[in-house]
Amino acid sequence: MTEVFFYHGAADKIAAACALLGGAYAKKKPMLVFAPESDIANSIDRMLWTQTALSFVPHCRADSPLATETPILITDTLENIPQNERLMNLSQVVPPGFSRFQSLIEVVGQEEEERIAARERVKFYKDRGYEVRYFDLSER
Repeated sequence: MTEVFFYHGAADKIAAACALLGGAYAKKKPMLVFAPESDIANSIDRMLWTQTALSFVPHCRADSPLATETPILITDTLENIPQNERLMNLSQVVPPGFSRFQSLIEVVGQEEEERIAARERVKFYKDRGYEVRYFDLSER
């Protein structure tokens, strides 16, 4: 069963997501980033490119010719993506087909609209028997 992790209360959702992606890369764990909103996908892409050289995280769009050899993939769709280990959800909805992944990482900011949508996703996961683990980023 998919493990579900909620990282909530992030003052800067994009920075928090990039920090988590950096940690996954350091542990050699590939990650698929579901970001159907182009502004969020572009922000993640830009921030990962502008980190210092020593903390660079190799990444690309899932439709790139380099996708098969890149550990962090950014996508706006989950169809026809071979990666099924870790999924980071940066959308406001339950990702379609999330249950095929070993882990689902949700990153939630502090905006009220985002928090309400996150609560609905938590309820969805719990109603279907998934254990949800929480990590409070507001204290960092």
